[in-house]
Parts: sequence; C-alpha cells; structure tokens
Amino acid sequence: MQEATERAGRSKRSRRWLIHLFPLPALLVYAAFAIYPIFSAFTYSLYDWEGISRKGFVGFQNFVTLFTVEPFNEMFWNAIKHNLVYFIVEMVVQNGIAFGLAYVIYRKIRGSGVLKAAYFLPRLLSVIIVGFLWKLILNPNFGALNALLTYLGLEAWARPWLGDPSTALMTIILINCWFGIGFAVLIFLAGLQSIPEELVEAARLDGASGLTLLRKIILPLVMPSVTIMTILTFIQAFEAFELIYAMEGSQGEPFRSTDTLAVYFYRLAFGGPSGPGSVAIGLGSALSVILFIIVASVSAISVFLLRKKEVQH
Repeated sequence: MQEATERAGRSKRSRRWLIHLFPLPALLVYAAFAIYPIFSAFTYSLYDWEGISRKGFVGFQNFVTLFTVEPFNEMFWNAIKHNLVYFIVEMVVQNGIAFGLAYVIYRKIRGSGVLKAAYFLPRLLSVIIVGFLWKLILNPNFGALNALLTYLGLEAWARPWLGDPSTALMTIILINCWFGIGFAVLIFLAGLQSIPEELVEAARLDGASGLTLLRKIILPLVMPSVTIMTILTFIQAFEAFELIYAMEGSQGEPFRSTDTLAVYFYRLAFGGPSGPGSVAIGLGSALSVILFIIVASVSAISVFLLRKKEVQH
C-alpha cells in the first residue's frame, strides 16, 4: 500500500511540469501581436524605404532626420509639446475631478450607486462615436454649445471651437477628460474603499478631520491608486490618437495645433508629409521606437518614484 502511494506521488510530480504549458497560448499571442511588432519596428527604422519597398541599410539616419531635418524636426517637437500639454491637463482636470467625485461617493452619500453608473456611462461609448457627437455639439453654425451660449446672452463666447488653433487642442483634451473621468473615479474609489475603517476612526478620535484627515491619512493610503492613474494617464496622453483623428483628421488641424506623436506617426507611416499617397515607413518606424522608449522609460521611472513614496508613507 505504501509502495503504491509513493508510486502515485512520483507520477503526480512527474506530470506537474505540464502546468507550465497552460500560459503558452497566451504567450504566443502576446509574442505575435506585441513583442514581434516592437522588434520589427526597430528593424524597419534602420532601413531606407521607397514606398513599401525596403532599400539599403541606413543605420540611425531616420532618427537623425526626425531630430535635425526640416520639417520633420519641427513637427516632432510640436507634437511632443502637445502630448505634454495633454498629460498635464488630464492629470489636473480629469484626475483631480475624479478624485473629488470618488471621495464624495466614498463618504456614502445617498444615491452614490447611481452616481458611479452615471460617471462611467461615457466610457461605454466608442471613441469614434464620442468624437462624432462632440463635433456636432461644437459645430460653429448649428452646434448645441454655441446655440446655448447665444441663448444665454454670451454670444461673445461662441466660436469655432475646433477651427481655432488657440482652442482646438484644449477642447479635445477636455472632451477626453469627460470621456475618461468615470474610469478614474472607479480606480480612486477602489483605493479609498480599501482603507481600513478602524484607521480612519482612530485618526478622527485623535482630532483629525476635514483637510487634515484627507492630507495626512487618506491621500498617503491611496497612493497605489494615484500611481496607477498617473501611469495610465501618461500612457494614454502620449498615445492619444483616436479622438484627435475622429475630430480633426490625420493632419492635426487646424495648422498642426492638435498634432500629437501618434497622429504624426500615422501621417508618416501611412499618409506621408509630402501629400496623399506618400509614405515614410522608415521615419514612421523610427518615431514609433522613440514613442515606445518615452512611454516605457517614463512609466518605469514614475513607478519607481511613486512606489518609493508609498513605502515611505
């Protein structure tokens, strides 16, 4: 009997390696659709291209062209400036408002469940649909926003929101904040609800209340959620494409005032800077590698710094 038990145990241990095969399908899919495109983009960036035909090896010349040759360098720095503005405004407006709303819901006001659903509803829509609907709302001739401003006697505020270079980018960013605020609320609310009630009650008994309680107790304890939202916001801001494309097209109109790195990449790789039909696969691949390096490096540094802050608290 003991010998049979030992034999069964050995057989079970010998088959234990099979459990490592279960992640294999997911790893193959990830390698095919994530890892391979990254390496192929880097390879493409090292070659000269004529249309979709690969020519000779040029090393890092495509990168040098992006940084030093006009008009590519001007468009690159213009696009990266817009990405930075995108990130800063989203951090302040979207995440600031989202944290405030999450804190209100956390305080268990009446109807908080309905509020959570209402804030998240825009996220259920396609980005393309959101862009199309807001283009109708912001239309300078028959749009609802200008009509409302006129009705309220604020005709001076009415303007072509998407046609004015001074307002186009900010308008799109604020629309994106409206679209993404529900997801941010859920992340912050999850962090707030993970705080032990005993800790909050103990702080109140010690005299902490209002802003003091929020700043000294609650904010340090929700730093993991802040870390997550900071990284996700940065990635989303530097990969901003769909909403801009839906509302302004691939040229970053008007006058490149809504151009971002992702839109510029699309234009280089599929539309070309020299007019319809021209492509620059080498330059587009070089730009995609730069974008990947920016997102990966800044995200890694941010995680390190914010995690360190969490440990300190």
